[in-house]
Amino acid sequence: MATLLHHGAVDGVTGSAHELVFDQHNSLLIDCGLFQGSDRSASGNAGAANLAIDFDTSRIQALIATHVHIDHVGRIPWLLASGFEGPILCSIPSAKLLPIVLEDAFRLGFSRHPGDVARYLKIIASRLVPLAYDTWHTVLDRKEVQARIRLQRAGHILGSAYVECDITYGANTAGSGSGSSSNSKSNSGTQANHRVVFSGDLGAPHAPLLRPPQPAEFCDRLVIESTYGDRNHESREHRRQRLERVLERALADKGTVLIPAFSIGRTQELLYELEDIIHQHQGSPIGDTGLSWNELPIILDSPLASRFTEVYRSLKPYWDEEAIERVLAGRRPLAFDQLLTVDEHDAHLRMVRHLADSARPAVVISGSGMCTGGRIVNYLKAMLHDPRHNVLFVGYQGAGTPGRTIQRFGPRGNGYVELDGERFDIRAGVESIGGYSAHADQAGLVAFATGMQRPPQEIRILHGDTAAKQALAARFAEAFRSHAPPVRITIP
Repeated sequence: MATLLHHGAVDGVTGSAHELVFDQHNSLLIDCGLFQGSDRSASGNAGAANLAIDFDTSRIQALIATHVHIDHVGRIPWLLASGFEGPILCSIPSAKLLPIVLEDAFRLGFSRHPGDVARYLKIIASRLVPLAYDTWHTVLDRKEVQARIRLQRAGHILGSAYVECDITYGANTAGSGSGSSSNSKSNSGTQANHRVVFSGDLGAPHAPLLRPPQPAEFCDRLVIESTYGDRNHESREHRRQRLERVLERALADKGTVLIPAFSIGRTQELLYELEDIIHQHQGSPIGDTGLSWNELPIILDSPLASRFTEVYRSLKPYWDEEAIERVLAGRRPLAFDQLLTVDEHDAHLRMVRHLADSARPAVVISGSGMCTGGRIVNYLKAMLHDPRHNVLFVGYQGAGTPGRTIQRFGPRGNGYVELDGERFDIRAGVESIGGYSAHADQAGLVAFATGMQRPPQEIRILHGDTAAKQALAARFAEAFRSHAPPVRITIP
């Protein structure tokens, strides 16, 4: 039976890299993500300060990218530098988004020289293999072992997928080549010996823009994330109401609402929700601010997020029905009139100074999502000390990140955070709305596992803090208590 090795996201939620080893010469790598905060690799040799690949890549035949978040694909430049020469498989939407992510990672970690970047992007383009959803694709065709994969919608961000992998040991009967695809349940005349499902990051139901994930038919082993394995999200309606209330209360102070958000996924969902709030309240005043909702500037201060948003707009066929209906009604969910984008660095610095000094309400969305770097840091440095301003967290904040510190200590009063080695007092308001997470909550994770036609023999729980993994394991144990044979539930 194939062996599973986990090179990241074992003791935290970043650095996802999972190797499915068929034999001493052949394996697949599912994701190769960046570490953030205090997360480290399974060996302990790699982390945010040292991203060099610390595992053997010689047997890896292909890399499968479940989605393009940096904690799942950010170490790909280092993977290529380690000597990996195989293809990079992903969904069709991810193939359009991934070069943008990897260009940014290369510029930050290797070189900003235009010639180097161009050569690197040419290599990425030659390796990318876009795959349609719900279609089998043969990735390994040896006499001893054959393997094929199928990507299914994960509902996390646009293009996200969970991976089904069928493994067959024995005589080579696949006969379809390493790049073929088929819609059939199995290769001609061949019954798979073993099926492994890698969840990647599963999305929450009713996420803006995205169709919800459906459980796999079945699997023998399930490798599942547990980011929110110890809690459940509030409903979309409730979180929307909370977002409105937080904005009204914060803007009444005539300050800025700072929303740290990942450039892809969370940013586009927030823009979608903010456009709808503005649309529903056209002409209505925002408290006593002197502004109406349709005069409120929504500032997207992230060149990377702007590029991703452009690609999102071009991928409307992958949007859900609600979003498409809004477009057909003449609305522009990701390009509305109040949306201002800031690209140039000088313009960014001017915007920080203007909002810090003025009494004009505004909403700023900027990266990075965990405040580990990026333009949001300049806003925090300029505004954290001022109670007129507010920081609104709408996503998970990893252990050891500045975002986690602000989220934890800000509401207590007299808290502080270190940014670029300097201490900043937290006097701004701090709010969190967990319901805007792009991750499935505990109920969603359990529903994914229990919704299969037959349960897996083993469930491996990764990509979560210790408490989240243990809580999810307990829920799985309860859900499968009466099943025979027992489902093995493990936390590597």
